[in-house]
Amino acid sequence: MSNAELIVGGLKLMVFGMGMVFVFLIVMIISMSLLEKVLAPFKGMLEPAPKAPAKPKAAANNDSQLAAIAAAAVEVFRNK
Repeated sequence: MSNAELIVGGLKLMVFGMGMVFVFLIVMIISMSLLEKVLAPFKGMLEPAPKAPAKPKAAANNDSQLAAIAAAAVEVFRNK
């Protein structure tokens, strides 16, 4: 086999492989869309009701405290 035949064979294999991946992705998108439509009536049953996260009052103070600590660490690092 010559180099040209090997390159052509490699290109054919590459196109075939990329085509198979493309077809698989199209089939996967179609099946996911179909599954979404089939399961739409059951959406309320599958997902729990969202709850508002209870943020403690100390969290706002904690954020400013962490910012101060980070600023101090940066300043110490720069002064080294």
